[in-house]
Amino acid sequence: MKSTCALLLVLPLFVCISAVQYAPAQAAARTDVYHVHFAKATLGKGADEGDFLKQQSPDAPMKGHYIVLRHQSGEDWDYAVIEHSGTSATVKAAGTPAPASARDLNAWHTDTFVNGPAWPEFAKAMGLDDPGKSTGSVYIVSVFRAAPGHRDHLEQSLSQSARGTSGNVLLQHLEGGPWHFLTIARYDSWEDFAKGEKADVADTLKPGGGWVGVRNYSSYHNDTIADRIAP
Repeated sequence: MKSTCALLLVLPLFVCISAVQYAPAQAAARTDVYHVHFAKATLGKGADEGDFLKQQSPDAPMKGHYIVLRHQSGEDWDYAVIEHSGTSATVKAAGTPAPASARDLNAWHTDTFVNGPAWPEFAKAMGLDDPGKSTGSVYIVSVFRAAPGHRDHLEQSLSQSARGTSGNVLLQHLEGGPWHFLTIARYDSWEDFAKGEKADVADTLKPGGGWVGVRNYSSYHNDTIADRIAP
């Protein structure tokens, strides 16, 4: 994934230690850093922007450790690129300038560093351990900003997997966008997605999680349905 940056920043390994009363088990497993890139293509350049983002930068720290998702319904971005950086991330003043042919493809973008599980766990959850068997997967990408004093409550609520999913990832903000958590839920197919959504309706008002949990503990969130275009 190509992006241009103008500062030197080294992000050390970060592990969240939440209050014991609410801390979910997943928090201890967030050992690695990921770069989250939301991108909106300029008018008429949606396909070209996607083709560009599918190509990892030549100096990517972890070759092949990335996923590119394409918007189908939801937020205003066209693509979400999530790239593994290992246990730390370095942003160089020289950046990674886009080639001249790609400079006018992007209308806007945001960049956020997050921590999350080690790559094997992330890859398995997202169906990247065997991409050939998960080409029909559907992904729900959601970002959340916790209400004051409720970050641990929100984290616990988000740690509960939705019905019918084949993989779930919870990522926590380190630097960048104005949100605290990003979740990605993967369904094997559109049919499984529909079944899961239908089943979840019955649990809409279930205490401590799901629909109620998000609204009790989050001051802002959005959800986007996407498919995968790389790898």
